[in-house]
Amino acid sequence: MGRYVVRRLLQMVPVFVGSTLLIFLMVNVMGDPVAGLCGERQCDPATAAQLRREFGLDKPLWQQYATYMGNVFTGDFGTAFNGQRVTELMATAFPVTVRLTVVAVLFEVVVGVTLGVLTGLKRGRPVDTTVLLLTLVVISVPTFVTGLLLQLLFGVEWGWVRPSVPPDATFGELIVPGLVLASVSLAYVTRLTRTSLAENRRSDYVRTAVAKGLPRHRVITRHLLRNSLIPVVTFIGTDIGALMGGAIVTERIFNIHGVGYQLYQGILRQNTQTVVGFVTVLVLVFLVANLLVDLLYAVLDPRIRYA
Repeated sequence: MGRYVVRRLLQMVPVFVGSTLLIFLMVNVMGDPVAGLCGERQCDPATAAQLRREFGLDKPLWQQYATYMGNVFTGDFGTAFNGQRVTELMATAFPVTVRLTVVAVLFEVVVGVTLGVLTGLKRGRPVDTTVLLLTLVVISVPTFVTGLLLQLLFGVEWGWVRPSVPPDATFGELIVPGLVLASVSLAYVTRLTRTSLAENRRSDYVRTAVAKGLPRHRVITRHLLRNSLIPVVTFIGTDIGALMGGAIVTERIFNIHGVGYQLYQGILRQNTQTVVGFVTVLVLVFLVANLLVDLLYAVLDPRIRYA
């Protein structure tokens, strides 16, 4: 196991460098960030040249990237064009987005897996058909429609929650935004769990466990469910990074100043340092989540061994 972890960590290095390089190149072709600083008026040539020197934009692109990566390994993600350190923006944005992501993942795991197990064990029955129809509706409806509808019902009409979320929002205040963020993924988890469970019910090892006279709950939890959760764990592990980076719509609806909000503002203002810095951290989140998912496989399925 230790050798496998070391090998995976070494494999993450070129993936991290390649991903950040691609992001850096894509962000730097969005447009001239200095022009965005000057607004609608054209920048004075002397002022534009000074700004480029100040932020290192007058250097070749490869040199800018090398300088950026060298600073990243020391914990310095650069300075935004408003003079604020990107790490300071991260310190205010990531905590609320992490709490929001935790709430969303809990909805996926608890509600999604529970509904998936229920429908997988009662395949073809009315409850199965009802849940499949509901998940299809959730997948079909855009997130911004779901968010606005729940905000109107829970926040405006019924007054159960705040229509907008404060910057220091607690887990309780993030329940409705978390449900909106997790809605589509929750539907996929439900359908994926149902399909995997229904397929594994016909496996030989399940028939053997039943023939040996094991209790039904033990057959389901110890044999059927553990193997059926492998594709679900894969989906949830890759979805964690997607939830953190893809929360732009949800955070805009509920006025949450998290990672999605900062990315939106950075793209809108062509603030390359902010965009590249936040996406770099999201790349690390993706890589770590994938590593944890691979290690969790061995816990769910004892047949899996890592050399």
